[in-house]
Amino acid sequence: MSKNCFHCLESVPAGFSAHVVIDNTAEPMCCIGCQAVAQNIIDQGMTDYYKYRTVSAGKVEQLVPEQLAFIKSYDNEDIQDEFISTHNDNSEVLLSVEGITCAACAWLIEKQLLNLKSVKRVDVNTSTNRAMIQWDKSATPLSELITSLAEIGYKAYPFQSDLEAQQKQQTAKAYIRRLGVAGLMTMQVMMFAFAMYFGMFSGMDSNFEQYFRWISLILATPVILYSALPFLSNAINGLKAKQLNMDLPVSLAIFGAYGASCYATVMEVGEVYFESICMFTFLLLLGKYLEFRARLKASEFTANLQKLLPLTARTLDENGKEHIIAAKKLKLNDIVLIKAGETIPADGILVKGSTSVDESMMTGEHQPVRKYIDHNVYAGTVNHDGIIEIKINKLGQNTLLNQIIRLQHNALTKRPRLVEITDKVAQWFVAVLLVFASLTAIGWYQIDPDAAFWITISVLVATCPCALSLAIPTALTCAVATLTRKGILIKQAHVLETLSKLTLVAFDKTGTLTQGKFSLDVVDILDDNYSKEQILDIAAQLESYSEHPIASAFKEFKGQRKFDGVQLHPGVGISAQYDNTHYAIGKSGWFDTKKTNAQATLYINKQPVARFYFVDKVKTDADKLVNSLKAANLSCHMLTGDASDAGAKVAKKLKLDSVQASCSPKDKQDAVEHWSTQGEVVAMVGDGVNDSPVFASAHLSIAMETGADISKNSADVVLLNSDLASIDHLLTIAKQTRRIIKQNLALSFLYNGSILPLAAMGLVAPWMAVIGMSASSIIVICNSLRLLKL
Repeated sequence: MSKNCFHCLESVPAGFSAHVVIDNTAEPMCCIGCQAVAQNIIDQGMTDYYKYRTVSAGKVEQLVPEQLAFIKSYDNEDIQDEFISTHNDNSEVLLSVEGITCAACAWLIEKQLLNLKSVKRVDVNTSTNRAMIQWDKSATPLSELITSLAEIGYKAYPFQSDLEAQQKQQTAKAYIRRLGVAGLMTMQVMMFAFAMYFGMFSGMDSNFEQYFRWISLILATPVILYSALPFLSNAINGLKAKQLNMDLPVSLAIFGAYGASCYATVMEVGEVYFESICMFTFLLLLGKYLEFRARLKASEFTANLQKLLPLTARTLDENGKEHIIAAKKLKLNDIVLIKAGETIPADGILVKGSTSVDESMMTGEHQPVRKYIDHNVYAGTVNHDGIIEIKINKLGQNTLLNQIIRLQHNALTKRPRLVEITDKVAQWFVAVLLVFASLTAIGWYQIDPDAAFWITISVLVATCPCALSLAIPTALTCAVATLTRKGILIKQAHVLETLSKLTLVAFDKTGTLTQGKFSLDVVDILDDNYSKEQILDIAAQLESYSEHPIASAFKEFKGQRKFDGVQLHPGVGISAQYDNTHYAIGKSGWFDTKKTNAQATLYINKQPVARFYFVDKVKTDADKLVNSLKAANLSCHMLTGDASDAGAKVAKKLKLDSVQASCSPKDKQDAVEHWSTQGEVVAMVGDGVNDSPVFASAHLSIAMETGADISKNSADVVLLNSDLASIDHLLTIAKQTRRIIKQNLALSFLYNGSILPLAAMGLVAPWMAVIGMSASSIIVICNSLRLLKL
C-alpha cells in the first residue's frame, strides 16, 4: 500500500524510508528535502502550520550550488539599488513568493522570518503572493532571508513591475478560460432545457427525456468542477480562517443546486436546473471578470509610471565619448547625455546646457519647466528642446518616480477605519443571510416543498453583499489614482476621510502662501565701519550654508570668507567664526537684541550691524484658495517664523482669520495643539523642511514639493507641483469621493434591502438573482470609476 508524504502529500517512492515526528507521530516523508523542511518547521515551534494549512505544501527542491550562487548575487550593492529602499534606518524589500496558497502560508513565512533577530516587520499579502520585509541589512544579508524561506519550501525573489503585469495577464487568461468553459457548456445545456420546456420532445418516450437529463449533467459538471471551483475554494478557506466571506452563500447556492439536480437525475424524481446553475455560474464569472478589469483600470496609473523609464542611456566618459548602455547599469556620478525628446533615465543634477522638461507625469502640470545648471531633473520626465548633460545622484528605489510608486502602494494597502467597519458589516450580513435563508427554506417547505429549495437558492445568491464590500475600496483606489495623476501624493490612508472633517487650515507663509523667491529690497546698515559691499559679502557667505528661501536672495553676491564652526539654528539663523570674530545672520531680536520688523539681521559679535528687507510676492492662486476654503466654512490662519510685518501684510491681503509671526517650530506645534483642544480638526500646510513637529500635531499635514526627499517627509500629503490650487483639487476630490462612497453604500443597502423580501416571497428566479447580484457590483464599480475622470 503506497503512502503519501505528510508535508507535500505526494506519493512516497518505493524503497524510500524517511520520517519526522509530528505531534508524537512518525509521519512519512517522500524525500530528503521535505524531511529537512518539516524538521525545520517542528524545530522552530511552528507545528500549527500543519493544522491550519488549506492545501498541501509544495514539494521541496534542494538548492543546488548554482541556485545558491544566484541568490548570493542579490547581496551585490549595485544590484540592490534596484529593489531595496531605506525606511527609518532599516532596509525594506518587496519579495515575490511562490507557493503561497492560504493564510497558513502567510503565518508560516512571517514566523520563519521573524525568528531572525534583524527582521523588524513582515507583511505577507496572500492575494498578490508578496511579502514586504523590513530588516537590518548590515546584520543579515538579503540572500539569508531568501534562503531562510527556501528552507521551508518557498521560492522568493525581489518583486519587479514587469512580473506584476505578467501576473495580471495570467489572471485575466484564467478568467477567460473559466468563462469560456462556462459559456460553451451553458449554451449546450440551455439548448436541451429550452427544447424540453417548450415541448419539442413531446410524444417521445420518457427515456429520451431522462437521457437528455444525463447529457445536461455531463455538460454541467465541468462548469461546476472547473469554472465554479474558485468560489468553493474561497468559501472553504474563509471558514477555516473563521470568517464568513461573500463566496460562502454563492457556493452554497451553486453546489447545493448541482447536488439536488444530480440527485433528481439519478433517482429520476423532481426537476433539474442544470441550465440555471450553468447560467448563473457564467454570469457570476462575467461579473467577477468585469470587476477585475475595473480594478485593473483604477490601478493602472501606478503601473504605467514604471513603464516611463527608458531601457537605455547615453553616458559620457572622461574624453567625452558616448557609450550607450542599459539604463539599469547606470552608477552614481555618471555623466549622461540627453538629447531633445528623450526620457531622463535617472534622477540627477544638470551640469551642462539648459532646456525645458515635461514633468507632467509627477506634477500633473503639462506646462514645461525650465531647467538650468544645478537644477534637479527626475527619472521618467521628458527633455523637450535642449541638449543637456546630467550627473546621476539617485538610482533605483531612491528616485522620485519609485518613491511616488512606493508611497502610493503603501497608502492603498493600509486599510482606513471605514473599510474595516464595512468588512465587519459584510461578514455579519453574510451570517444573517444564512440564518434568513434557513428560515426561508423551513417556511417554504411547509407551503410548497418543491419550490422551497429554489427560492432558498435565490435568497442566497440575490442578497450576497458583494457590492457592499466593493463600495469603499474601489472609490478610494480611483481617488488616489486621480490625485497622483494631478501631482497630489497621498501618503496615508486616513487622508480622504479626514479631509471631510476639517474645520481649520493653518498655513506657513514663506514658500507656501508666497512664492518663496526673495529679492533684496533694502539694506539698512547700522554700523558705519562696514560698507554695503562688506555687509553683502558676509551675509552671502553665511547664507550659502542655508537652504532657507531667504538665502536665495544672496546668491548673486559672492562671499569670499571661509568660515569655521558653522552652526545651523533651526527657526533662528546661522552662526560661524572667522578670525576670532563671531558672525551670525537670522531673526531680528536674536541674542536678546531689540526686535524689529526686518526679515533678516546680520550680527557681528552678537551685535546687529545690518538689517535686510526683502520682497516676496504672494502666489497668484492664494487668494482664490482662501476664498474657496472660507466658502466651505473653514477658518484660515497663518503661522510664520518671519518676525517682520510681512506676515501681517500677507494675512491682511488674503483676509486670513489670524496671523502669528516670529514662530519657532515649537510655537507652531503649540498653536495647532491649542486649536485641537478646542475641538478643531486642523490641517497644516507648509514647506515640510522645518515643519515636522507641527505636522505631527496636526490632524492632516500637507507639504509643498520636497524633491527627491519626499519619503523622508512627515507630511500626510505632498503637493509635487507646489501649486496651491492642488489643495482645492484635493478637497474637491475628497468631497466627491465621500459622495460616491455614500452613493455606493446606499445602492448596496437599497439593493439588498429590496431584493431580500422579493426573493423570500419567491418572486425572484435564480437566474434573476445572479443578474441582480452581478449588476449591483458592476454599478458600484462603474460609479467609483467616475472619480478617474475628475
